Amino acid sequence: MRKEDCFYLGKIVRKHSFRGEVVVKLDTDEPELYKNLESVFIALGNDLVPFFIEKSLLQKGNQLRVQFEDIANEDDANTIMGAALYLPLEFLPKLTGNKFYYHEIVNFDIEDINFGYIGVITGVNDSTAQPLFEVNANGSTIFIPMIDHFIEKVDRENRTILVKTPEGLIDLYLNQ
Repeated sequence: MRKEDCFYLGKIVRKHSFRGEVVVKLDTDEPELYKNLESVFIALGNDLVPFFIEKSLLQKGNQLRVQFEDIANEDDANTIMGAALYLPLEFLPKLTGNKFYYHEIVNFDIEDINFGYIGVITGVNDSTAQPLFEVNANGSTIFIPMIDHFIEKVDRENRTILVKTPEGLIDLYLNQ
């Protein structure tokens, strides 16, 4: 399995018992969707390795206590501490309306109600306080804040996102 075909589920943050149980901090708003998994992929080095789950228990908020097969003690648990967990993209719940996954909108066209066609979304920058659409506009990079009231419509069928940005935002990038 390749990382490109998967989504990041969470990270092993600590050991729970001397029997090899670990606690995974899930990166999701709906942790209950992942409480009965049979297996996950764990990133070890550059590889995604399948691990089967013997038992799991959802704990406070987004923490999942997991007992993996073949992880029977603290030393075994140490080999996977801090590792990231992944699941295949098809495990993601389908989103509707103006909700979307970041990977889903790459290569969508983006248009502004007032400005018109802007360009193609090349990625999402989520390292800032507010995630940003990264848009290629004829070779120029434009960053558009992903604010709910800016996003007018997500059209999956036509692979287009319609936004309504503040006046002058797009011109700010293009008139340099």
